[in-house]
Amino acid sequence: MKLPGIALTAFLTGFSGAAMPGPVLAAAIWFGAGRLGFWAGPLIVLGHFLVEVTLVALLAAGLARRLSRPDAPLVRIIGVVGGVMLLVMASDMLRGLPHLSLAAATSQPQRYGPVPAGALLSLANPYFWLWWATIGLGLFGRAVADAGRSGLVAFYSGHILSDLAWYSLVTLLLATTRHLLTDGVYHGLLGTCAALLIVFGLRFVFHGVRRVRPAEQPA
Repeated sequence: MKLPGIALTAFLTGFSGAAMPGPVLAAAIWFGAGRLGFWAGPLIVLGHFLVEVTLVALLAAGLARRLSRPDAPLVRIIGVVGGVMLLVMASDMLRGLPHLSLAAATSQPQRYGPVPAGALLSLANPYFWLWWATIGLGLFGRAVADAGRSGLVAFYSGHILSDLAWYSLVTLLLATTRHLLTDGVYHGLLGTCAALLIVFGLRFVFHGVRRVRPAEQPA
């Protein structure tokens, strides 16, 4: 896969983590509804980035060699597991879609500023670790296997841009036209994300289970 494709895939699948209800989204909505307005989103993402880029660097330091070949067993196993997780997550999103609501996200105030909140809430969120242990690691492995370090940079650039786009959109709507951020709009966004997850999940599983073709014998 070429670098733009790696970045686009990471950008689209990144919404599977960014758009789900959780403590980071709650903090973004809380700060966004307050005096910070739009800037709450980028500041929350900055704190999240400081934690996440450290994790990615640790992954790169320890796994780059093992992921250097696209047909390596570890890459194929991670691809299958990550693909299955994408399909499971898409199924859960679609089943829970009618019951999801943003109403409860502003129920409790945050004790910290937006940057510390973004970092601390990312560390405390089990979903963050689950995403990186399965889906994120699958994307990471495929990017490194396809394009080495350049693939890693393209992958994480696309991924963090999805976080920035989502949280900035949330706080922009809160700061300007709050009535547009309805549950109906949120359900539509999550439904689109679920459809994309199904496509990418099937793709990862296919590449993971596909047998590596033996080298052609000379005639």
